[in-house]
Amino acid sequence: MIEIKETNDKRSPADGETADRISGVIEHITYTNEENGYTVCRISRDDTKDKNELVTLVGIMPTVKVGETVKAVGKWSFHQNFGRQFTVEYFEKQLPSSVSAILQYLSSKTVKGIGPKTAAKIVGAFGESTFEVIEKDPERLATVPGISASKAKEISESFREQFGIRAVMMFCRDYLGPSSAVKIYKRWGGAAVDMMKEDPYILCDEINGIGFEKADKMAKGLGLETDSPQRIRSGIMYVLNYNASANGHTLVPKKRLMELASALLGVDAEKCSDAIDVLEYKKKVTVAEVGGRKCVYLTRYYEAEHYIKDKLDMLEAVCEKIETDDTDALINGTEKQMGIVFDRMQRKAILRTLIGGVLVLTGGPGTGKTTVIKGIVELFRRLGKSFILAAPTGRAAKRMTETTGEEAKTIHRMLEMVYTDEREPKFMRDGNNPLDEQLIIIDEASMVDTLLMSSLLRAIRPGSRLVLIGDADQLPSVGAGNVLSEIIRSERYSTVILKKIFRQAGESLIVTNAHAINSGEDPDMTCKDNDFFFIERRDDSAIAATVAQLCVNRLPNRYGRELLGQIQVITPSHNGPAGTNALNLLLQGAINPPSPRKREKRFRETVFREGDRVMQTRNDYEITWEKDGESGCGIFNGDIGIIISVLADEEYILIDFEGRLTRYDFTMLDELEHAYAITVHKSQGSEYPYVVIPVYNCGDRLLTRNLLYTAVTRAQELVVLVGYREIVHKMVCNNRQTKRYTGLGYILSDPHNAYERRENPEKS
Repeated sequence: MIEIKETNDKRSPADGETADRISGVIEHITYTNEENGYTVCRISRDDTKDKNELVTLVGIMPTVKVGETVKAVGKWSFHQNFGRQFTVEYFEKQLPSSVSAILQYLSSKTVKGIGPKTAAKIVGAFGESTFEVIEKDPERLATVPGISASKAKEISESFREQFGIRAVMMFCRDYLGPSSAVKIYKRWGGAAVDMMKEDPYILCDEINGIGFEKADKMAKGLGLETDSPQRIRSGIMYVLNYNASANGHTLVPKKRLMELASALLGVDAEKCSDAIDVLEYKKKVTVAEVGGRKCVYLTRYYEAEHYIKDKLDMLEAVCEKIETDDTDALINGTEKQMGIVFDRMQRKAILRTLIGGVLVLTGGPGTGKTTVIKGIVELFRRLGKSFILAAPTGRAAKRMTETTGEEAKTIHRMLEMVYTDEREPKFMRDGNNPLDEQLIIIDEASMVDTLLMSSLLRAIRPGSRLVLIGDADQLPSVGAGNVLSEIIRSERYSTVILKKIFRQAGESLIVTNAHAINSGEDPDMTCKDNDFFFIERRDDSAIAATVAQLCVNRLPNRYGRELLGQIQVITPSHNGPAGTNALNLLLQGAINPPSPRKREKRFRETVFREGDRVMQTRNDYEITWEKDGESGCGIFNGDIGIIISVLADEEYILIDFEGRLTRYDFTMLDELEHAYAITVHKSQGSEYPYVVIPVYNCGDRLLTRNLLYTAVTRAQELVVLVGYREIVHKMVCNNRQTKRYTGLGYILSDPHNAYERRENPEKS
């Protein structure tokens, strides 16, 4: 079922909430973030009897300068270290009006290109009209001795930038936050207000972080009709984007898309069909026949799926077999070098890398996938061939490095991700600048979504080899698509499935129970002296309490107190007494309670405290980090770190992401959540020494075999299930996998007939 999720915008004072007003002259700026405009400053109030009263203002106030007069709307709050302060919702800068005040203002070097002497000349020439001349008639500035035409233009642009953003913030204040207004002004400058008035839905396409609901709220405020073509087209794009990000669909059947858009927008379905036609004409969507149904893609997904098929075919076709005098002798020598003997299927996988361009290696835990990676790497090293190892996440790359002894990078780092001028991520490695290595090995390939796989393949040089390694029975990628599973099911490329269990065979219940679960059999939950335990509890609250006891006391007391930081709770859902929301509160209070020695920051309903375990909740390519004297960019969805310091005076939190020290400005805290307990989906690609899994009734949609299998296989040394025995059985029996609407499987299986692009699709 394709779902549509409605969210409510955070209310602003304009929605009826009480707000305070304050005005005064800026005396001192304590801190400012040039990127987003977050500022801490002190003002002397001019709206009270005590003209000398100094007040601290905090909030998004870009371009403010010492000496300027500001009027702000917001709320009073009390900071535990700095006392009473005023949090700004929006603000206005007030221009001085008298000649003497104008001269004083310009003499302060607030406007780029104007110092005290130049200020005196300008004000002497134009008097009270000075600001109007600077803003609207800068050519007249060039008549002032010492000011050239280019300098006059520079002065005018600097002035308009400082006060132009005020108009954008005022226009947006009822609909968007100040940080969004800053982004809008940086994108369009002085034309921003006119562009939003003409088509507010342009915000969805052009400004990161502004979705359909916010643009729709603005459009309603401006009086746009509910059935306006812009609104319908934007609503359709919203439905497609939502289903890609939330449900993993690269396409939506056209009939279903029309139903969803019609219900969301409250318009006739036929108008939605017309809008789809226009969007296809503009190449924003693509309509195609998939599996006998007319479906609609966001065009980038349509192109990515086709590219994946075409590039995999090309890699397989142009790759030349590596000729050796005696292949068996070469592999035998590799075995001797490594001190092991390969299983028949492991040997087959290694051999395939010599004769083909694409290899898929899949298998459950303990089946020797890492041994094959090491064997392939050693073989190519002996042949003098270059290779590179990568994985989708930082944790997966780190684990790959630890298990193989070879450096592994994240795919993003391998592809040398940078930013465009619009701060959008871009890979420097692509078809024009491909990777140099002759062999590319990707681990945890089930986590690679459609767009990332397309980007990866673009960077692989024709003639190079690609090895995709993963467990197809785990949950699919968080991003749209189900790439690894569809490649395997197509049987189009060489695939080796490892089934023989090597790791801890006969000793580890984690491994044997994981394979039992994957085969539809109940795990052994009777053993009390191995690495897999089941603790029965018959109440959700009791499950949560037992989980906390295990993390804080029982496991550390039994296995050593150093275990405390190595236990990860993995739960099916965010909701319920044993979901992440409730457990993180419970575990934070038990593991890292409040202390006078620990500083903390409250952000909305969450308290971030020094010592807390936290997780990044979305890919943020702009965050910078430092590690061992080196710096880099990017903290990604699922990365877990520890809060080292909360620096209230400098308005940031310092977090250690496994050695990468990162500063989070207080305005960035919505990207973080506590990670004492995480969902199974967030745990993908990671392994933890000790895992505790609450098993409770959180809805049939989440109680599935592959979710339980994925959770259990995250554990390296110990796993404890806590909850209902019948829920474990229910999950094992429920082999239902969430339906993902994608087209890659069709094109891989039947490239000639499965896809037919419709240049002039009939109306459904």
